[in-house]
Amino acid sequence: MDLAGKNVVYLGGFGGIGQKCVQELLRRPIKALAIFDLNANEELLAEWKSQHPDTDIFYHKLDITQKSDIDAAYKATAERFGHFDVVVNGSGLMNDRLVELTIQINLLGVINSTLTALEYMDMAKGGKGGLIVNISSVAGLQPTAIMAIYSAAKTGVTTFTRAMANPFFYAHSGVGFITICPGFTDTGLLEDIGNKTTFTYDTPMLAMFNRVKRQKAEDCARNLVSAIETSKNGAVLMLELGETTEVDMPVMWKPQLDN
Repeated sequence: MDLAGKNVVYLGGFGGIGQKCVQELLRRPIKALAIFDLNANEELLAEWKSQHPDTDIFYHKLDITQKSDIDAAYKATAERFGHFDVVVNGSGLMNDRLVELTIQINLLGVINSTLTALEYMDMAKGGKGGLIVNISSVAGLQPTAIMAIYSAAKTGVTTFTRAMANPFFYAHSGVGFITICPGFTDTGLLEDIGNKTTFTYDTPMLAMFNRVKRQKAEDCARNLVSAIETSKNGAVLMLELGETTEVDMPVMWKPQLDN
């Protein structure tokens, strides 16, 4: 997708990867950018507006665990922009000691945001189509035992997004889907891991976790925005150590049909 003149919605735009993605998006001549997040970074927001006067940038407070907040944020954005072309679901939490909140933010919030965005974007309902980008994780590609709850939620995001990319849905709505699976990225999400693991007792996995190479958030953001511009509907992309790899997801089961 050519981002010139496009209206973009970014959920979690003040987070570690989110900030860098917003900055990368603003290097393109996008028309408008809505940032949904729980708390505003007023200094950063003012800086972005000052540096990019030709882009309509605004913030809407959003608690991703509240469906009413999601509805209100998208309604306000549609009223201001008229429509939006790209949605990035980037809100995230990694703390397995907070089981319900981990599921609510990482999975249920993505589902509710996606379905709400579709109400405005679906061409069959008068929308203009577009692209929805859901940020999963490498923990959503294979089990990550040290963070079992987080891994389960992100696996759900991967599967949900792939299902939404079904060619029949795409032909109906005109809305494409891609799944982004970042590897370890140097953000606050990875801080104090010892107090966020599924179990409180020590395991060899924690020592290994702390040795895993990390990519810069800037590199992840650059590849994510590039994926928006170049990837096809249904792509599952691993963003690892500054490189992008399309993941070939295996077909594990095919239904047997009656004759």
